[in-house]
Amino acid sequence: MAHLVQVGAGSGGMVVLDLLARDERVTKVTLIEPDVYKPHNVHRHYFPASDCGRFKAHLAEDWLKLRCPHVEVRVLLHDVTDAAAQPAIRQAIAEADLCICAVDNEVAKFHWDGLMREHRKVWTLGEVLSGGIGGFVHGFYPDGPCYGCVASFLQRSVTVEQPAVPDYSQPGGAIKETSVPAPATAIHTIASLHALLTQRLLDNPAAAKDSDFHSLLLTLQRVPDLFDEAFRPHKFRIPRLADCLFCQPPSSPLPAENLDAALDQALARLGGP
Repeated sequence: MAHLVQVGAGSGGMVVLDLLARDERVTKVTLIEPDVYKPHNVHRHYFPASDCGRFKAHLAEDWLKLRCPHVEVRVLLHDVTDAAAQPAIRQAIAEADLCICAVDNEVAKFHWDGLMREHRKVWTLGEVLSGGIGGFVHGFYPDGPCYGCVASFLQRSVTVEQPAVPDYSQPGGAIKETSVPAPATAIHTIASLHALLTQRLLDNPAAAKDSDFHSLLLTLQRVPDLFDEAFRPHKFRIPRLADCLFCQPPSSPLPAENLDAALDQALARLGGP
């Protein structure tokens, strides 16, 4: 009897949602997704072109009601960072047994991470690298490394920044021309791993702390000077950074202007907008 809260019902998020809702232990889903289904979504999504113009969350709700009638579905048509929506979002999170992040927006990920730490929830995240060359799945737990710790660690530990164009490592980066869309096959592969990791935590979310990895990288293509071979997993146990701007209190209060500057620098270092 599990209540899942998920943010994001894009091409990857819908795969995660569909697979998890089929598990009989899942009896309630709260989905946070404000976007409208558009023509450019069709070639990587479950829904037909005739559904363009409808909210993705409503399409997901119809999908689940048809295939998983045992699941109660609640829809929140809000941007997860919308200040006005925070009371409803926080209430859903407080009631959740497990939480899922399936968005590719860095600001939303950091905001979600903050909500998870505030409510001390176990949560999972899937990320597909640009071009579909591979992807990460992560498991987070209270008092463990936050998203900022993980992103910073992986930026240093895995060489994902290449000078050549296209730059596969920066999906949605500042230079639009270097972002290569991932094929549906890659998205579904990483999303399935994301669902599998989440499913393993359904009975015992606390097991995320004792897992043999916090983050799993699966390569899907061989990329010179980046990935030596395709279909190779890399497991990472990641420490909580002592100087993390996001989850560690500063040794002394920072003036507001210094905090804004530090935040901008951290987001730039981690590949955010």
